[in-house]
This record gives sequence, structure tokens and C-alpha cells, in this order.
Amino acid sequence: MRSRESFDAIVVGAGAAGMMCAGVAGQRGRRVLLIEHHPAIGEKIRISGGGRCNFTNIHAGPANYLSQNPDFCRSPLARYTPRDFLALVERHAIAWHEKKLGQLFCDGSSRQIVDMLKAECERGRVTWWHPCAVAGVVREGDAFTVTTSRGPARGRSLVVATGGLTVPKIGATPLGYRIAEQFGLPVVAPRPALVPLAFPPDLLSRFGDLSGLSVDAEVACNGGRFRENLLFTHRGLSGPAILQVSSYWDGRLPLSIDLLPGRDVHAWLAGERASHARLDNVLARTLPRRFAHAWCEANDLARPLREFCDERLAEIARTLSRWEVRPSGTLGWNKAEVTLGGVDTRALSSQSMAARDVAGLHFVGEVVDVTGWLGGYNFQWAWASAHAAARAL
Repeated sequence: MRSRESFDAIVVGAGAAGMMCAGVAGQRGRRVLLIEHHPAIGEKIRISGGGRCNFTNIHAGPANYLSQNPDFCRSPLARYTPRDFLALVERHAIAWHEKKLGQLFCDGSSRQIVDMLKAECERGRVTWWHPCAVAGVVREGDAFTVTTSRGPARGRSLVVATGGLTVPKIGATPLGYRIAEQFGLPVVAPRPALVPLAFPPDLLSRFGDLSGLSVDAEVACNGGRFRENLLFTHRGLSGPAILQVSSYWDGRLPLSIDLLPGRDVHAWLAGERASHARLDNVLARTLPRRFAHAWCEANDLARPLREFCDERLAEIARTLSRWEVRPSGTLGWNKAEVTLGGVDTRALSSQSMAARDVAGLHFVGEVVDVTGWLGGYNFQWAWASAHAAARAL
């Protein structure tokens, strides 16, 4: 058992935000201890982006984030931009490319980002306790004492970078929320986000065997609207459009799915009426054939177009443009990419990520109630929030 060691700052959690914060603070001359309980470092970075890490998005701005306090993210994002992080990536000679919609990926392995952050910590002479479990935190005078499996440590500042609840098998725990509540900070109830959605039994029986089919669609719900691919799975819906809109879904409202975005569906179908073709076969010219037939069967529409009057055709067109699907739920924490909710930002300073009423206590990254869109936005929040806290230590 170690005797108690003293540091300028203790960072709990060696994920994206934790390593970023520790490295920047260490390079500013602070004596930093970085604690991580999981045997592997930066696992969420490693598995992201198909193993190539979508490390930022060049378009990242406040409009790409959800929070109970939407303006909170403005200051950190403005003070540490995607260009700033890209400069760090290039300084480490990591080759990268833009895939689509401003998403930046490593040309090689996501491990390059993990290694870069570890190198930044080494440059800042950060002390690592890893693997090391945190048993508790107390405030003593003007400092914090963290009790760990390797003994106690004392720090003038404490940075909580413990992440959210996604993917428990790589170390996710509610420790960060417990620390916040211990010190009187409110927590917005966490729930899975950027997560596949499940079909209710009736839709599963009709569309459950379409697993693997992809449709270019526009999906809207509760103020969120995204046009990207929608993917059928054996349990429901996934794909970028569904993952994006899942962050807006409140568990009750239906999704509105435009299956033929950008098309005047009524005019198109009316123009095909003279061909004597069946509706499902006409739709199969644009939509995947199996889906077109399943959708028409489910709606009792697998008939020739000439059998529909103009009013009925207009109704069918509206249904194709606003197909309502009411999910039965999400696929949960193991399938979610991020956590929606977290430490209430109304209790934090956007300049320093510090608790307004607890001097020296900071929260960064996913543990905070700021959730980005799919496509590198959540990593940019990790870098920006961590940088803001590090500059304040």
C-alpha cells in the first residue's frame, strides 16, 4: 500500500477526455496523476470508426450537440477547434482522410490516436496508476483525497473523466455520476444514444427478415431530421440515419421516415399508372426489391397502380414520404455509441468545466450532459472540454 502522494491534479479516467486533459495540464507544468481502472487504455478510441477512429468533424459546432443547456458547449468548442486537434494529429505524423460530411479518420489504425495521447501524457510527465480502481473521493480542506486500490492520493484539483454508461464490457461505470451527486451536482438521467432501435412485434414479423437491407431515407423525430442510410436488422432499425435520430427519440413519439426523399412521389406514381405495373414492382425500381414487396404487403398495397384512384394514390404517396414507425425501445447500453444526459452543465462553468459550488472539481467528456451527433462530434467534445479544464488547472 502506497503512502498518500500529492499532486496538483488527479484525473480519473484515461479515455479520450482524460488523457487529453492530463497531457495538456502536465505540459503546463502541473503535477498530474491519471487513474484508470480498466486493464486496456483508450478502448473506446480503439474500437471507434471501424478501427480507424473518426477523431473529429471539421464542421463541429454548437448546433451538432444536444443538452438540457444547449449554449454551454459554445465556449469550449470555440476555444479548441477541430483544426486545433488536427494540428496535433499532424504533429504526430498520423495520416488521415476526410470520409464524408466532414468526418476525419486515421488512414491507419485508431491505436495511433491512443499512442498519440499517451505520448502527450509522457511529454507532460504524467504519473499513471493503471489498472487502479477508485474506491471513493473525499474533500479535505482545499484538496481532494482519492482512495484507490493502490493507496490514497491527494490533489488540489480533481478532474472526473469517467465517461458514460456505453459498452460496459470495456469498463463503463456510473462512478462519475456518483461523484457528482456526492458533491451536490444534479445529474440529467442518462440513457443510450446513437443506438439502434427495436421494432415492436407487429413490425418485426413483417420486416424482421430484411436484415442487411439499406435504404437512403430521411428520418425525423422530435426536432431531429437526418438524411442518411437506414439499415434493417434482425431486431429493428439501425444505420446512420437511425443512430442520429435515436438521440432525439423520447421513447414515445413515432419516427417519421421519408422512404423516397427529394421525390414528388404522387406525380411519379401517377405517371406510372398507364404502365399497368404493380405498386410493389414500381417501388422496387428505387427501393430494395425485398423491402418494396414487404412494405406493400404490410399495407395491403401489392396491386396494380391502375386500381388506385387519384385520391388513394395521393394517400399512398404521403405514407411513403411519412412512414410512421413507433419503436418498442433501444438495443441498450451494449449497442449505444454514447450516453445522452450526465452531469448537469448548469452546475458547471463553461470556461473551466469546474463545478460552480465546489472549488477544484471538474467534469469533462461524456460524463457531462453534452451529446454530439454521429460522425466525430463526440470526440471533438472530449478534446475541447478536456482542454478547457486543463487550461484552468
